[in-house]
Amino acid sequence: MPRLFPEHPRFPADYGAERAVWQALHDQLPDDAALFAGRRLLANGEERELDLVVAWPGVGIATIEVKGGHITHEAGAWFQGSGSNRHRISPVEQVQDARHLLTTMLSRRRLAAAYARTAHLVSFPQFRVPRDWEIAEAPREIVIDRDDLPTAAQRVKHAIEHQGAGHRPLDTPALEGLVDLLAGTMPTQLELLSEAAAHEDRVEQLTRDQARILDMLRDHPRLRVIGGAGSGKTWLALEQARRRAKAGERVALLCYSRGLARYLERVTENWPRHQRPAYVGLFHDLPRNWGAEAGADDDSDYWEIRLPAMLGKLAAGRSRSELFDSVVVDEAQDFGEQWWISLMQCLRDPHHGGLFVFMDEAQQVFGRSGAVPIAAPPIVLDENLRSTKQIAQVFGAFTDDHVRPRGGAGPRVRLVEASPNETIRAGDSAVEALLDEGWRPGQIALLTTGTRHEAQRIAVEHSSHQAYWGAFFDETDVFYGHVLGFKGLERTVVVLVVNGFRDEERARKLLYTGLSRARVLLVVVGPRQEIERLGGPAVVRRLRDAEEWPLQDEDHADNEA
Repeated sequence: MPRLFPEHPRFPADYGAERAVWQALHDQLPDDAALFAGRRLLANGEERELDLVVAWPGVGIATIEVKGGHITHEAGAWFQGSGSNRHRISPVEQVQDARHLLTTMLSRRRLAAAYARTAHLVSFPQFRVPRDWEIAEAPREIVIDRDDLPTAAQRVKHAIEHQGAGHRPLDTPALEGLVDLLAGTMPTQLELLSEAAAHEDRVEQLTRDQARILDMLRDHPRLRVIGGAGSGKTWLALEQARRRAKAGERVALLCYSRGLARYLERVTENWPRHQRPAYVGLFHDLPRNWGAEAGADDDSDYWEIRLPAMLGKLAAGRSRSELFDSVVVDEAQDFGEQWWISLMQCLRDPHHGGLFVFMDEAQQVFGRSGAVPIAAPPIVLDENLRSTKQIAQVFGAFTDDHVRPRGGAGPRVRLVEASPNETIRAGDSAVEALLDEGWRPGQIALLTTGTRHEAQRIAVEHSSHQAYWGAFFDETDVFYGHVLGFKGLERTVVVLVVNGFRDEERARKLLYTGLSRARVLLVVVGPRQEIERLGGPAVVRRLRDAEEWPLQDEDHADNEA
């Protein structure tokens, strides 16, 4: 039996196609060979998946793309399935690209396996291909069909020897280098950390490119921008506020959540004085700054109705010099009906003054339904710039809106299966494992969907909200928060602990919001069945690509021993 990486692979739901080929090679390859399953390659923003890889000392290396079901090739195109389930595929292109990226990675690391004979094959283990069938991109000798499975290993050997590119057979030292690359932990993690830094540099540039939207709409006094998570809305809100202030206007830049408000304050504090908005911060702090009476934190009627109404009355009594030429609102979906009525009275010209709102209706998690008072059609942003493609595809499955990932390729989303009562403990274990991998504490945020983590409760109760959020922006330690308070913010690595929901009706939107906070690596901790139930078929499909991450609780293991 060959060496297996992993020893017990988890195969996708493709009617057993990959498992069938893997089993055949498992049974036929010699003991000194290595068989890899489900390997992903990540380099320079490119990602490729290798269904199977055979590394055979004395022979060479083969990459194999497996497609199950009914396969046809018509007019130069490949198709899988039949009837309404028929769709186009590119098996040869996929495996060629994967093989080339593997060879490139081996060469860059100056590994001897880069010079070994390497071939690519395609396998259709549930379909019969005629013996005399042949096309230019796929000679019959690189195809393994249903009837070829009993001799699959010999067909791989024949393809390497007759179709392989390279100078020499694979030797044992070269094989070990390949094993370190495809199955090792430390080299892959170091590369991942480097890729994370490169990804975040690309995100910054992509976000700045969004400024062209404001260039085209500079003469519009009122503007509503709707965009999904990571589409650059907050950056645009800041930029619009800066431009309006620079033009000599008195500007207010507002939002609802404390964390985002502190972020807006920190950014604008570093701008030249003539570019800073006159007011930056929470919507509710504006009426209190103007003299509104204080209310209890747990008095929802005060925050939702009475305080917003006070703002309108206070604005009516302010001098014109204290009102605003333009108001910019970020995360505007959080605002209620009365809020907009009062906010319009804060404009020097309530009918024609500047109003610029940025919102994502998929993150409407507070149950408010205030209609934005802008009649013009919205500008729609449908590209995700912030997260890797893997993350964007997962959270995009939780919304009916189309999300186009623009971020680079990244690591697979990790899924930690945990019962509802064990999610917090499993989340803590995930954080410890990430720190062991080399992620910096300040790169990691653990967010809950239900009850708060004990670390968050202690941090808030024993210090001010200002200090709590200051620690987040200092990026010196792991941040513990709740999804509701983290809207508009992000972290390089997010551990999302799905530990229940305060409101079942908004659970889907809460998951969308939490999943979309990660830029490079997303770890989801919780009951997979419940997450898939809330997300539906699209989420089920996306989570098939997730990496199941079994964590060992060392303290528990020691106690058991």
